[in-house]
Amino acid sequence: MPHKPILIIPGQPKSIFYEIFFKSLKRKIKSPLILICDKKDCLINAKKFAYKEIIQEISINDLSKKIYKNKVNVINVNLRILKNKNDQLQNDKDYIFRCFDIAFKILKKKITYKFINGPINKKKFLNKNYLGFTEYITNKFHVKNTVMLIYNKKLSVVPITTHLPIKAVSKKITSKLILRKIKVINDFYIKNFRYKPKIAVAGLNPHCESNKAFNEDEKILFPSIKKLKKSGVDVSGPFSADTLFLKQNRKIYDVIVGMYHDQVLTPIKTLFEYDAINITMGLPFLRVSPDHGPNEKMVNKNLSNPTSLYKALEFLDNK
Repeated sequence: MPHKPILIIPGQPKSIFYEIFFKSLKRKIKSPLILICDKKDCLINAKKFAYKEIIQEISINDLSKKIYKNKVNVINVNLRILKNKNDQLQNDKDYIFRCFDIAFKILKKKITYKFINGPINKKKFLNKNYLGFTEYITNKFHVKNTVMLIYNKKLSVVPITTHLPIKAVSKKITSKLILRKIKVINDFYIKNFRYKPKIAVAGLNPHCESNKAFNEDEKILFPSIKKLKKSGVDVSGPFSADTLFLKQNRKIYDVIVGMYHDQVLTPIKTLFEYDAINITMGLPFLRVSPDHGPNEKMVNKNLSNPTSLYKALEFLDNK
């Protein structure tokens, strides 16, 4: 059975994407690659990072007939270079969302189910209606039950709330949200990895204790976990977050679920650095992105680590 193509958009123009992309291509990827980007910009960067293979331009109308298997296929989206910084920022934003729009059209036509977006500074390029690009993509496909998985074969993590300020987290923690997200994790692992994951849940409060009248760990988390266990999910907790990532616990669990973003992303990035990818579970396709930002300060220095993007390509290449 032929490999479905991997659809890729670079993300924001000023980023380390092309450096890590062309470095990643030094390793073998079996799936055809379709890059939605400015072809001229792509060719400039290919030369800069010593990529000598042919880059072939294709049309969105030709995808059902013509995708070159052993080349980088490019759907050209023009990126203008302007002198005015404010105009350039708006132009870059328009470029990013034109790339997304083309990718979404291709995904909706089911030409492929594999999608990678390069790193983007959400503060610069996303309006206030969305907390992040995970939420933006979720909205565009009218899906409610999506979950962010930071994935490594040894251990993965999921935040129940994403990109929220700490003061807003406790208000968002509900039994309904926990039940829904942990069921998505369980179903995703069974479908994509062919096994039922062992899941641990970190409590919201330090040591799962609170001096307030209402303790979320006792009133929300514990009953939710009990209910999930009865439904057949292999889940335990709530556990104190300060010891949950100790070595002996990491050997037991496949996924650790936390209540907020940095509660689980800080330890996973400390443990694995660039050896992790961001997967959005619950979409009608596989969306993956490198688990790091655009790192604008490192642009053109040729010092960036391509591991996360390569792992993203490798993950989709095997699906």
